[in-house]
Order: sequence, then C-alpha cells, then structure tokens
Amino acid sequence: MSNPDELLVAISAAVESERSNQMSLTVVVGGAVITGRLAPEAVWKERVAEVLKDSDRLGAFSDVFARGSRGDRPGHDEAPTHLHFHLARILQGTLGIPETGGMYRVAIKDVSAWTVGDLIRTDG
Repeated sequence: MSNPDELLVAISAAVESERSNQMSLTVVVGGAVITGRLAPEAVWKERVAEVLKDSDRLGAFSDVFARGSRGDRPGHDEAPTHLHFHLARILQGTLGIPETGGMYRVAIKDVSAWTVGDLIRTDG
C-alpha cells in the first residue's frame, strides 16, 4: 500500500499503548503470508537482543536492538510505521516457517492485505 491502512496503524498504536502481545494478525507482504502475534516495538527489540546476545557469532549485534528498547522510542507521539511480530510464521503451503515461530518486523505501508487472527496449520 502506498498509503498505510489507517485501521492497521490504529491496531499497531493500540498494541504499543497497551504493551500487549495478545493481538493475533495475519498479513500479506510482497506475496508472502505472515501470521502471528503483535508485540510492542520495545518488547520485540528486547527479545531480539536477548536471542542475539546468546549467539557466539551474532552477540555483538544485540546492542543495536537493546538501545532505546525501554519504551523511550524517539517520536513517541508519532504513528507506528511497523508491525512487530513474535511467534510468527511465514506460511508456505501447509508449512509454517519457522515451525516454532519467529520474530518479524514488517513495514505497515507494505501490507497489501490483512485479517485479524493467527492462521494455524492443520494436519488433516
């Protein structure tokens, strides 16, 4: 979308203000279907920093995510520009990649379609 969907921006803003990670959402971005739960940006950054910190090869990058992750986001009064997914999967046929869920950051302006809810894989 060239202009971000105002309703999607409002959903993201509500997640940011409530500090909740219970909002499930499915989006289409560049033809890929991503499904999972939204998290506030600060919480998402903290979790990514924790994962990177434990990595021998990627530990040095944890500081990039840890800086400013305590809710002191610049432009705090500005509308959110990104969705921050955790426990998310990219759906490909009957597979969800990664199977256990991952951390994705998606630009709201790039979302071409969306629905409330997490699409789950069924084996039947």
